Amino acid sequence: MKKQIAAGALCITLMLTALISLPGCQTVKAADLMKGIKARDIAPITELSGDGDASCASFAVSLLQKSVSEYQNTLVSPLSVLCALAMTANGADSETLRQMEQVFGLTIGELNDYLHAYLSSLPSGSNYKLSIANSIWLNDDKALTVGQDFLQTNADYYGASVYKAAFDEKSLRDINDWVKEKTDGMIPSILDSIPPDAVMYLINALAFDAQWADIYEESQIVNEIFTTEAGNKRDAEMMYNQEGRYLEDDNATGFIKYYADEKYAFAALLPNEGIPVKEYIASLTGETLMDTLRSAQHTSVNTAIPKFKHGYSAELSDILKAMGISYAFDPSMADFTSLGRSESGNIFISRVIHKTFIRVDEKGTMAGAATAVEMKNTSAVIEEDMKTVYLNRPFVYMLIDTETNLPFFIGTMMDTAE
Repeated sequence: MKKQIAAGALCITLMLTALISLPGCQTVKAADLMKGIKARDIAPITELSGDGDASCASFAVSLLQKSVSEYQNTLVSPLSVLCALAMTANGADSETLRQMEQVFGLTIGELNDYLHAYLSSLPSGSNYKLSIANSIWLNDDKALTVGQDFLQTNADYYGASVYKAAFDEKSLRDINDWVKEKTDGMIPSILDSIPPDAVMYLINALAFDAQWADIYEESQIVNEIFTTEAGNKRDAEMMYNQEGRYLEDDNATGFIKYYADEKYAFAALLPNEGIPVKEYIASLTGETLMDTLRSAQHTSVNTAIPKFKHGYSAELSDILKAMGISYAFDPSMADFTSLGRSESGNIFISRVIHKTFIRVDEKGTMAGAATAVEMKNTSAVIEEDMKTVYLNRPFVYMLIDTETNLPFFIGTMMDTAE
């Protein structure tokens, strides 16, 4: 059986005067500044902290709550966004840094340690992977000076490559080629153009590729109806099976379906009849979501998942401001002193562009995400009562790693016609 891409995410292209990416991109022709910076070995923490898990889960839920639409599909990659913002925060100071740390729920030092350990622990096999890449792209502008400690920290903790070039059409192609390569082609580009006052891009790319542990047979796929919250009827190919992990909270039921070797999983939560998806999401916290996932019952559950695919894109600046990060976007208040300085004006985040794509079918899941932050200067089953969860109306879904249960993708399926 041919292996399928299960999910990919290109995190954040922070237009900050820097871009974040992993070493080894063969398509980039810009000067590689990492030739003078060797990533130091960071001894990973021996065990992921509960505080780190809780903070990352809270960030994921908050990001979804601020992003969700009442009738349209939503898909965000909290891990991708968090990696890109963490790299950016390594250049922040004073109130700008304090606001970012408050949203993270951890100090930047704690977050660096946690994400370094988490990313180092992600398993890969012949039928599944979750890979992360980071890079920093700098405008070759004499007015721009970038902090060496900022570059070193992001090399140490995030494996970030650093490239310097004139921001022109060639650089635009290089950046988009990097994004396309690191998301296995799922996000063909992140930028349409580079504004003349852009000084830096920080980019995180995340790619998830996995087969189901139990691939659906043709006989398990039936043409059915998916009903939207507006009452519209959609034709849908529903994939039926019996799973062994049942989810339930006060307002929803769901299940977990594993990918190969059970290192990663698809988790779905179907709000009870009469509860709109947006209302259900508003009731969630990071703690309650993690409690639900960790309390999965070993019970047989009849399931049905619609085959679906959709793309999603959003500019996250207003969402991140609503979450509590405001100074970073303010040309007069932003303090990225540790990142560097520009003689042309103060450095701040101008945009955070996030793009995702997902496809779920009988073989597995294919998903990709890209986020760009633009910075400018001021210029085993125990048989019990059988449960049934058919996802034939709007639901919440996640891609999670089964060690921590943290969602690295989280979204809503509101309409299979999108």
